[in-house]
Amino acid sequence: MSQTSSQKSFITEDFLLQSEFAKILYHDYAKDLPIIDYHNHLPPHEIRSNRQFETISQAWLAGDHYKWRAMRTLGVSEKYITGKASDKEKFEKWAFTVPYTVRNPLFHWTHLELQRYFGIEEYLSEKSATAVYEACNHNLTKEEYRTCGLLKKMKVEVVCTTDDPIDSLEDHLKFHQENSELLMFPAFRPDKAFAVENPESYNQYLSRLEQTSNISIKTYDDLLEALKKRIEYFHQSGCRLADHGLEQLYFFEKEEFNIEELFKRVHSNKNLNTQEIQFFKFKILQALCREYHARGWVQQFHLGAIRNTNTRKLTELGPDTGYDSIGDFDQARALAGFLNSLDQSDQLCKTILYNLNPRDNEVFATMVGNFNDGSVKGKLQFGSGWWYLDQIDGMEKQLNALSNMSLLSCFIGMLTDSRSFLSFPRHEYFRRILCNLIGADVEKGLLPADEKWLGKIVSDICYFNAKNYFDFSPDNFQV
Repeated sequence: MSQTSSQKSFITEDFLLQSEFAKILYHDYAKDLPIIDYHNHLPPHEIRSNRQFETISQAWLAGDHYKWRAMRTLGVSEKYITGKASDKEKFEKWAFTVPYTVRNPLFHWTHLELQRYFGIEEYLSEKSATAVYEACNHNLTKEEYRTCGLLKKMKVEVVCTTDDPIDSLEDHLKFHQENSELLMFPAFRPDKAFAVENPESYNQYLSRLEQTSNISIKTYDDLLEALKKRIEYFHQSGCRLADHGLEQLYFFEKEEFNIEELFKRVHSNKNLNTQEIQFFKFKILQALCREYHARGWVQQFHLGAIRNTNTRKLTELGPDTGYDSIGDFDQARALAGFLNSLDQSDQLCKTILYNLNPRDNEVFATMVGNFNDGSVKGKLQFGSGWWYLDQIDGMEKQLNALSNMSLLSCFIGMLTDSRSFLSFPRHEYFRRILCNLIGADVEKGLLPADEKWLGKIVSDICYFNAKNYFDFSPDNFQV
């Protein structure tokens, strides 16, 4: 696409880098490092099949609830978001929306992604929509713009998908056999295995778990046995990582309820009260975490989202369509109790904690220090700014809290947490923010201008710490 000098992107090679030292750190120590994306929601089948997208709308807009929320806020009809409008019409409505996302991270992400994947530096707007749409679609016809090519463009070395215990992992296994460059590992996400709020849907899930595990689930112990069997299958299929999405972790010092009786009631389609639900989740999670520890896994806890707040839209569109927000749950006391209940028997494995409410930054940053025991560098991690916090202000606040309360130098860095193959410039975004933050401290005289020392810390955070923290080896596949 041709453009005048006035149209050239504000995203220059020194975008976000506000000091000379920051520029050195980014360009010489961070920019060219590979990416280990240890948590995302990419469809494994689309990686294994090396999908070719027909349009930029399919690659960029489908499933992206960040964009959907912005369009709805601007008054764009659902027809052009998740409805039956054509791909071109949906793209045109997104292009119309983009200029109005000023100061939202979507404005930066949009132009970073257009530039990094397609070489398009022009602002996206209603005026440029047709030209950008056609240019992107033309590129998407090329072999190097299939899913694996898109990942290769961003130097992605490892991707970890998010997988339910009942998933077959067929795509992971076949991809491992067929591909030697990119590593794709499953991550165990058992949220549905303790989602007892709705007994009817929970029992439907248990029926599927029975079929997958080949275990008849009539008791609580049967449930644990079925999950243990699936954990072992995941382990043999390369998995070394678990993930959990919760409002908060729960902890009960005493056996306040009979877990077997609770299971029987749920299995009979009877509702539990709030305390009983929390106790059930606590017991299941505690048992799962001990299984992870026995296999040397890493466990992740994404805490603090309040989900499906709009019941009208949930009925109309289903979950994960843009109606979740930051919650204000109590975190500290139960989180400490839960982690301690595992640590008491030395069954607390490497753990990453993510908060969604920024008020909890210091809580989480100090919590990880309570259970670092010198056995592993950065055994417990305060995870990167997540979801609503993966923007400049959110990431800077997370980095500052981590620096003040723990050791930034041990941090394992960024992830996409995305459903889009075009979201990997978020790693670049994070790396620029990190380098700018450290560069600013050098400019202020708060840190010595020791390029090699600080450059090594930056490269560790951006790549090498994660490389050493996770057991991502092709030898993990035993099936």
